[in-house]
Amino acid sequence: MKKKTVSDKVLSRFQYSSDEVIEKPFNWKQMLRLFSYMKPYRKGLLPLSIMMVLLNTGVKLLIPILIGVYTLDKALFEKDGKLLAILVALIAFLYLINYVANYFRIKWMNILGQSVIYDLRKHLFTHVQTLSHRFFDQRSAGSILVRIMNDINSLQELFTNGVINLLMDMILLVGIFIILFSLSPQLTLAIMIILPIMFFISTSLRRNIRRSWQLVRLKQSKLNSHLNESIQGIRVTQSFTQEKENMTFFDGINTENFESWRIASQKNAMFRPLVELTNALGTAVLIWYGASLIQEKTISIGYFVSFAFYLGMFWEPISRLGTVYNQLLMGMASSERIFEFLDEKPNVDEKKDAIQLDNIIGKIDFEDVEFSYDERRPALRKINLEMQAGQTVALVGHTGSGKTTIANLINRFYDPTAGKVKIDGNDLRDVTLASLRNQISVVLQDTFIFSGTIKDNIRFGRPDASDEEVMEAAIAIGAHVFIENLPNGYETEVEERGNILSVGERQLLSFARALLADPRILILDEATASIDTETEVKIQKALKTLLNGRTAIIIAHRLSTIREADNIFVLDHGKIIEQGNHDELMDLQGEYFQLVKAQFNMLSAG
Repeated sequence: MKKKTVSDKVLSRFQYSSDEVIEKPFNWKQMLRLFSYMKPYRKGLLPLSIMMVLLNTGVKLLIPILIGVYTLDKALFEKDGKLLAILVALIAFLYLINYVANYFRIKWMNILGQSVIYDLRKHLFTHVQTLSHRFFDQRSAGSILVRIMNDINSLQELFTNGVINLLMDMILLVGIFIILFSLSPQLTLAIMIILPIMFFISTSLRRNIRRSWQLVRLKQSKLNSHLNESIQGIRVTQSFTQEKENMTFFDGINTENFESWRIASQKNAMFRPLVELTNALGTAVLIWYGASLIQEKTISIGYFVSFAFYLGMFWEPISRLGTVYNQLLMGMASSERIFEFLDEKPNVDEKKDAIQLDNIIGKIDFEDVEFSYDERRPALRKINLEMQAGQTVALVGHTGSGKTTIANLINRFYDPTAGKVKIDGNDLRDVTLASLRNQISVVLQDTFIFSGTIKDNIRFGRPDASDEEVMEAAIAIGAHVFIENLPNGYETEVEERGNILSVGERQLLSFARALLADPRILILDEATASIDTETEVKIQKALKTLLNGRTAIIIAHRLSTIREADNIFVLDHGKIIEQGNHDELMDLQGEYFQLVKAQFNMLSAG
């Protein structure tokens, strides 16, 4: 048995099982669904583009007849100078019309294609915003990014050129075939015998090419996921000196991405030479059989020249159809991945008759609540608890005991597996999500600061707040002093995730954000864990203002944060094992007493 190397272990550290290649047959209904995004433009850009296509195609079909049959057989053969001058002028005018039609066709189709891509990306992003937390639990940020950016970008060529070229080439092919048959049925039938061979070979490649492009999307998803993770975790990587291992892993997935592109491109490239080979065979048949027909005086030189022009034109759209066909295959691979997300339904969804929950008091009840993130890992077991309106309630327990899960259920980020969660007597599954979450604020240990100004981050939960209200919230929470010391005060632009701020400063901003939102229920999930002692003193003062008149759920390990709580619930493995205020629980000398004692001993040792 081969021993695993370090590189093998590094390469196997991530699994992307939720983003596998989608195995479906080529589905024209799905392609029609994709093309339905062109419907908003069916009264403007689309008909204008089609008009230019028809004009362009008509000119192309007319010119060879004028050159061969009329110019050669009539004007030159009969030495009619006047007719020759008229034909030359007419052909020049038709080429000018062709140029103008092409210019507007390309211009309008580019605008149409970009508009469709814009609409599709907007629709996908909007839909992803509505999906539940479980969706994001199962997928990396990189894989979602690939679908919204790369997969939609890959459809750009299809909408910009592919659709209209398909229409133009189909009309052109039908027109050419009719004209060829009218010029010489025998020569047309002799040449067209090659087409079924090409059709059979190209059809057999279809499934293989589509799967190759699906694989390309999967590899790109993995590459983006790793890049996203590597950049965000660079400090951890460098602190553990794992740069080499990280580079090894990147090299592995980068190689896989390169190989998938190489194989897909190689299979794509097979179609064009196939068309050129058919073209060569068709030309050989034309010269050999056409020469014999001219000798037999079945057709004239002019007819033969026109026939040769049309035959050259015939292979050109077939070659382009191969390109469009490949674009359709790529579009099919990308649309499958896009529609997989668009067809995803939120695990937490609103009922059609959901009620508006306005001006809540803040009473929270858990009735026989059970919850599990998966079948093997129950997080809550038969939880019954009551939080009175305006109370400050603390949840304590070891890591994994279910504290954060309770907070997530109050926000309705998840629905309980069994039982009910109620606010003011209303089952949360019966109310609208917006009306619920508008009255709840959450402050996390790892607070998220968005790119933008300090002021914009504070008013994130209440965009219509005035500058004065933003400043008042910052003053109340103790953040005003450090904000004023920044280069541009409240107008200071913070970098991605607020990297120019310290951990404590970011946490103060999150408290100011929560205060400004003026929620009826406030959840503090280890919100003071990353704050130094001096900042915590400021926070403790501000908390009295923040918690006043609100139902507050505090998840914390620090005794200083929870000892003033009206009620404390002690959890262990998803069950409530003790409850009461600080003094009552200390008198019990149970699990809470042991937690406090352990913390006291740790502080004493420190």
